[in-house]
Amino acid sequence: MAGKKPEENDGTVEKKPKGNMVLIIVIVLLVVVLIGGGAAAFLMLSGGHEEEVTTAAPQTQSTSTEKKKTPKRSTDHLVIGPMYPMAQFVVNLLSESGNRFLKVAIDLELSDAKLQPEIDHKKSLIRDIIIRTFSSKTFEEISTIKGKDKLKDEVLDKINENLSDGYIKNIYFTDFVVQ
Repeated sequence: MAGKKPEENDGTVEKKPKGNMVLIIVIVLLVVVLIGGGAAAFLMLSGGHEEEVTTAAPQTQSTSTEKKKTPKRSTDHLVIGPMYPMAQFVVNLLSESGNRFLKVAIDLELSDAKLQPEIDHKKSLIRDIIIRTFSSKTFEEISTIKGKDKLKDEVLDKINENLSDGYIKNIYFTDFVVQ
């Protein structure tokens, strides 16, 4: 009996660490899977949330100001307002080597046809805004769809700050080439 008790103790002592080790491995794997799933869900949901934030914020801003200007692009593509085509732009993009060029053609969607005389009058100012904005961007900033949308919003806001007879509803790139 004295010989059996130490063997039983040795057997139970060996089983506890193995059981604890398996339990620890299962818990660690479960935590890793949960963290990975949470990170994936965050990344997928954060892209859509940014769009909601950017479209919701200007609406509250426009109601607090005059309601005659809408600073963000119109997403209603079924009702398109009058178009104002701009001449083609060729600008240097911001880069260390200075060898990146952007060739872009833009059409401006006007809120009302009554805005066209003001656009004609301020055409040089609008071209300057577009050139300065585009030339301040890097290739990496404008190479993605999200980057192009952000660029459109930035140009739209800057142009609308300088208009009084209406506003630009949207900007359409009709040509966009980076070299």
